[in-house]
Amino acid sequence: MNDRKILITGCAGFIGSNLADRLCRKGYSVVGVDNLSYGLASQIPSAVDFHKVDIRDPAIRPLFNGVDTVFHLAAKNCIADCQKDPVETASINVEGTVNVFEAAQRSGVRKVVYAESSAIYEGSTRLPTPETEEAPQSFYALSKQAAHLFALGYARFHGLRLSGLRYFCVYGPRQDYRRSIPPVMSAFIIRLLRGESPVIYGTGDKRRDFIHVDDINDFHELCIDSPLTDGKVFNLGSGTNYSVREIYEHVAALLDSHVPLTFLPDLPGEAQETLADISRAQQVGWSPKMTLDDGLRTMIDFIRKNVADS
Repeated sequence: MNDRKILITGCAGFIGSNLADRLCRKGYSVVGVDNLSYGLASQIPSAVDFHKVDIRDPAIRPLFNGVDTVFHLAAKNCIADCQKDPVETASINVEGTVNVFEAAQRSGVRKVVYAESSAIYEGSTRLPTPETEEAPQSFYALSKQAAHLFALGYARFHGLRLSGLRYFCVYGPRQDYRRSIPPVMSAFIIRLLRGESPVIYGTGDKRRDFIHVDDINDFHELCIDSPLTDGKVFNLGSGTNYSVREIYEHVAALLDSHVPLTFLPDLPGEAQETLADISRAQQVGWSPKMTLDDGLRTMIDFIRKNVADS
């Protein structure tokens, strides 16, 4: 039995609930924080000590007492929704993050691992993209960079140990298909299982670096114990990318589906291509293991059981 206490914000969300599952199975004592505005209560493992509270609320601070490591994953993270409401975006992603950092440092938390985003590279044309290429464009990306700057401040002025993780396109079971514009893999699988035409915005030539949530959680676990991850930001991607049309072809082949595509006008403000330089993460002992097709199978199994007929 592991006696260390871990706190996860956004524990009802896609990545947070998967992480909570893993840590509970390994015997950690897990405290969960989520206001359930995006996440689902049904996704929170029963072993989690769950608190429905907003990360901006000072009432979260007592929950950090006795916590060893914090994973701060709560955020407003749909780029289109963030563009429509920059005030709420800043409130959640900046004010909320600062409140988490403040609670952690006041409570003597040993380590904070917090979510940044590959969106910070939106304006960069360098591929693969290293961590030094910060070029945020959207309000979402700007909010994540602002949080990064506050992290530097808490490290400088309070000695808080932090690791910032720049996730690329994370996929896997529980990926949030309920967004106004769902992630492409979830959207393709759900529509093909229902015999409906999948939608591609634009030509389908945009390329993305996809990384499975299990690989992400391997790095999360590494952050708990490895001092090599302290005080740094890390790209978490696969180091390989696929076009949107290629993803459709993989999903259609796995489902033996021949439903034709529907093409709609391109979405504004999206990068043409993303590709992570993951050498920094590899240097501390991590590498992605999940193949694309094996990862898609985990999603298909989950969606068949939990989503397709709902």
